[in-house]
Amino acid sequence: MKTQQHTFSTAVLLAVLSTSVSTAALAQSAPIAPIKPADFEKMLGEVSAKRLEARIRKLAAFGTRSTLSETESETRGIGAARRWIKRELDDCSKATGGRLDVVFDNHIAPVSSRIAKPTELVNVVATLHGSQPESNGRIYVVSGHYDSMPTLPTDGVTDAPGANDDASGTAAAMELACVMSKYQFDATLIFMAVAGEEQGLVGARFWANAAKAKGLNIAGMITNDIIGNTKGADGTVVRDRVRLFAEGVPPVKDLPDDVITMLRSGGENDLAPRQLARHVKSAADKWIKDIKVEVIYRRDRYLRGGDHSPFLDAGYAGLRMTEYLENWQHQHQNPRTENGKQYGDLPDYVDFDYVAKVTRVNAAALATMALAPASPAEVQMETFQLENNTTIRWKANTEPDLAGYKIVWRETTAPFWQQSKDVGKVTRATVEAVSKDNYIFGVVAYDKDGFESPATYPLPLRLR
Repeated sequence: MKTQQHTFSTAVLLAVLSTSVSTAALAQSAPIAPIKPADFEKMLGEVSAKRLEARIRKLAAFGTRSTLSETESETRGIGAARRWIKRELDDCSKATGGRLDVVFDNHIAPVSSRIAKPTELVNVVATLHGSQPESNGRIYVVSGHYDSMPTLPTDGVTDAPGANDDASGTAAAMELACVMSKYQFDATLIFMAVAGEEQGLVGARFWANAAKAKGLNIAGMITNDIIGNTKGADGTVVRDRVRLFAEGVPPVKDLPDDVITMLRSGGENDLAPRQLARHVKSAADKWIKDIKVEVIYRRDRYLRGGDHSPFLDAGYAGLRMTEYLENWQHQHQNPRTENGKQYGDLPDYVDFDYVAKVTRVNAAALATMALAPASPAEVQMETFQLENNTTIRWKANTEPDLAGYKIVWRETTAPFWQQSKDVGKVTRATVEAVSKDNYIFGVVAYDKDGFESPATYPLPLRLR
């Protein structure tokens, strides 16, 4: 069975990733009221460990989901897996009156070190359009990669159940789509099951590059990759922490002028990915009580990569969510038993309750960002004279439910915001007797329900 061929720049872009909501989409979402803070407990409680387990086991049961594996079978290989994922998401869309637009995003991956011949690569993309005209062009993406691999990345035949890497992240993205589509958000949410990760982040790179070429406003991206293990090879168990990898300064030779300006003013920890990570942690701390987000100041695990990397390379803020404790006996291994030890990425080694916790962290973060106003733009620190006061100005937001702004600050060695001042609905404010020499500042926008945006770091404004 072959999927219908189309390209991102035509059918997918026009039908799914439009920066304005279609009349049909608005009509479908109209009966559902915007989610309020009081609804959060209900929404988070709808995340089901049992559904996550069922989907993880189903994905593992396809035998292998290698990008290079069987595509015609209905029971084995990546073709069967992607068709099943789409059916599941289509069913969730039907259950909510068609609120999710679900499509195949097809590409031909060229020959590379891990792809011996041109190969069709298919992402499964579900879009929940934002309901607020001023916000629906702002997009938040969450993903898991549904392909898997055995010991050799070019082996498309050997079993590679990929229960944790990354059926866990794929099931999380699917669960988020199905739960969150029951509610209405101002900004647009995109839920992706990505292929080609094990062949070099190919599916995510196609998608991110196409989004960049079309000028899509991807305000934040989270990939969930390996989020199901809680027991290390030495028997250590960690169920109450999850790692969130957040890049600082991008590893490129020629940095953009605004990044250079940030570095000159001490803002190396305040580029968009780390502001996004602060927001994710803050949302988790507020809404999730049984797991803590540990922000890691690094693009990914040491010299490793994930599907957020192409988004970072395209200039978007991307993060990686990963279990706190990895067990490499159950990653990228042919299933086998050696010296009494079981190798292979099998469902038996996935903690489904833990996957549900991590999924709830994603839900809290995505919902708060998609309900909040956009991060303030054109934020500038006035440097007209030497003084111990700090004055910041910014461009006014356009959202109709905007309630005001906060100036936030922290010590230069502190990772997270320590203090704040609510300045109301203004576009210039002063924090008295707090020197910009000694603290890092940011500006946050908030709406009438109290939902806050990630902060924006102020660039210096000088008199000419």
